[in-house]
Amino acid sequence: MKVGVPKEIKTHEYRVGLTPGAVREYVAAGHTVVLETNAGVGIGAADQDYRKTGATILDSAHEVFASSEMIVKVKEPQPSEWALLNENQILFTYLHLAPDPQQAKGLMQSGCTAVAYETVSDAHGGLPLLAPMSEVAGRLAIEAAGAALKRYAGGRGLLIGGVPGVQPARIVVVGGGVVGTHAARMAAGLGAEITILDRSISRLRELDELFEGRVRTRFSTIQAVEEEVFAADVVIGAVLVPGASAPKLVTRSMLSSMRKGSVIVDVAIDQGGCFETSRPTTHSDPTYEVDGVVHYCVANMPGAVPLTSSHALNNATLPFGLALANRGLAAVLDDPHLRAGLNVHRGRLTYRAVAESLGLPFSPIEQAAA
Repeated sequence: MKVGVPKEIKTHEYRVGLTPGAVREYVAAGHTVVLETNAGVGIGAADQDYRKTGATILDSAHEVFASSEMIVKVKEPQPSEWALLNENQILFTYLHLAPDPQQAKGLMQSGCTAVAYETVSDAHGGLPLLAPMSEVAGRLAIEAAGAALKRYAGGRGLLIGGVPGVQPARIVVVGGGVVGTHAARMAAGLGAEITILDRSISRLRELDELFEGRVRTRFSTIQAVEEEVFAADVVIGAVLVPGASAPKLVTRSMLSSMRKGSVIVDVAIDQGGCFETSRPTTHSDPTYEVDGVVHYCVANMPGAVPLTSSHALNNATLPFGLALANRGLAAVLDDPHLRAGLNVHRGRLTYRAVAESLGLPFSPIEQAAA
């Protein structure tokens, strides 16, 4: 199969769909790989590095899309890229369609087969292609919170870990999954006071054992969320409902009771955000204030550390990408985990949670492929 990698064009997105090492694996498996010039510059990989692995460099994204049977990206395609897709192509990337009806309709109109990293599953019920970026985003969330807490940034002027004799920041993590766990790990390392909220008792037990009492765990109810958020210096939104829009757990009315200069970091913003006042921001303008509360809602947080992120992502996506390149749609039909990643096929939405979030018809793959 001919596999194409365009340069990412989302604001301050420096990751790349395939690293030179991943390209070498595709070429060794008998596939042809073409990249847009400078696609890997964000991770320090020059065109010549890719040529050494057997790839061909093309001058424009238009050429890459026109000559490829499968497109491998990192972030969701932008409007200029929707127009370049066609019904004979497979798109393999993050999509996050639930809060993005325009992108969903653009992909449906293109007729392409779109497989989303964030809904590919594994035998353990996990999301193996979302996990590495969740790990990165969870860790970055604490760095972002620390910067936003500084007085010149609008925050309370608080050091996350405090110093001897001075109380550290109180950090509340809403959601005990991969993002929440890694955020708590970073915060604990800095000496913060941490509470994790989750609705799974079994997961709370696991977290209690993992952190050996270093963090507080609390079952998530409306009252528990209110109490913890009102007392927090930082709230990390780490809620995930696979494929669907994130539930709004912190309302606008709650902000008036939060400490002025406190910080919200909404890692769930790719799925619409779990705070009612969240809206996507960029690395160039990452924060804004609502009712005196600083909001950090960058929609591509791992893009700030593209070298780490691209390699972590490629380690996870490589076997699935090779399966798609080897067998095309047949790989999706035969592998339940890849099938879980299929969001769009020939103009139809094939992931139920996405269809329900957008209020559009859902078509099982068997029906869509008929």
